[in-house]
Formats: sequence, structure tokens, C-alpha cells
Amino acid sequence: MSNEKEAAVENSADEVQVEVEVEVEVEAEAEVEVNDAANGEAPAQSHEELLLTLQDAQAKADEHWNQLLMARADLSNAQRRAERDLANAHKFGVEKLALELIPIKDSMEMGLAAVAEGDEQDEGRARVIEGMELTLQMFSGVLDKFGVKEVNPQGDKFNPDFHQAMSMQETANFAPNTVMDVFQKGYVLNERLIRPAMVVVSKAAAE
Repeated sequence: MSNEKEAAVENSADEVQVEVEVEVEVEAEAEVEVNDAANGEAPAQSHEELLLTLQDAQAKADEHWNQLLMARADLSNAQRRAERDLANAHKFGVEKLALELIPIKDSMEMGLAAVAEGDEQDEGRARVIEGMELTLQMFSGVLDKFGVKEVNPQGDKFNPDFHQAMSMQETANFAPNTVMDVFQKGYVLNERLIRPAMVVVSKAAAE
């Protein structure tokens, strides 16, 4: 009976020892985890998640940067277009007015030419001619002030960008493709053609 009691006591002591050892191991493992966390060490899965998050943030930052660059480029293009449109408005804003005034100048020139064909000794006619010449000069000065210049290509090489050929005539007096006669003067507004010159163009005489 005494032996059984001693055996029971020994078994209890062994169980207590095992429990103490298990508790010590658990506490040691917990201490290791706490130390790892304190040292900034994270499980492998956390590193992967952090890397994915960083990559996602970098991709979004690149996307936003590209959008910013595109927006700046669009704004710059819009500013250049606005400046160009404003400059053209200043340069060509009087185009419609010029087209209305030019036929008046044509009539004045034709009237002056008709009067000049009369009797040169007529004093009244001479005063009319002088007045018309002065008026025409003032009128031409106003057009020139606003950038309207005439195109009178008499004797020049035919240029389809500024001249409109009404007919072609064979002649030996002019080189081929030369403006022989001008039916109607052309006009440009700040180097932009607003009315082509109507002309007769020469061509080589047939042999």
C-alpha cells in the first residue's frame, strides 16, 4: 500500500513537471514573437502585402502624373490657339469691310480714267480730276493703314495663288505665262488674299 502511494506521488510530480515545462516553452515562444515584432520583423505574408500595396500606390502615382502632363499639354495648346485666334481677329477683322470698300476704289479709278480722257484745256475738268485724285489718294491711304494692299501684276509672271486667268492669248511680245493685261486688280489683307487679280495670260505664238 505504501508503494502505491509513493508511485502516485511520483506520477503527480511528473505531471506537474511536464506542465511546468510546457508553460515554459509557450512563454519562450511568446517572448520570441514579441521580440520579433519589436524589432520590426513581420511574417512573410505581411511583406508580400506591403509590396503589393507599394506597387499599387506607385502605379496610381504614375497614372496621376501622366494625367497632369496631359492636362498641362491641353491647356498649353488651348492657350496657343486662343492667342492665334486673337491675333487673326486683330489682323483680319476688317476683311468684310475691306471687301465692301474695294469696289468703291475701283469705281473711283475708272471715273478718274474716264474724266482724264476729255479736253485737257477744260479748267473745271482739271479741278474735278485733282479732287478725285486727292480723294483716291486718301482712300488708298486708309486701306493701306489697315493692311489692305493692291495686287497689280501687269508684266509679272502668272501666279495662280494671287491671279485669276480670264483668258490666254498668243503673243510674241511677252514671255509665255506672263500677265499681259489686268482686268481687275487684286487685294491682300496682311498677306492673305481677299480678292485675286483678274488677268490675261500670254502663251507662245503658234509657229
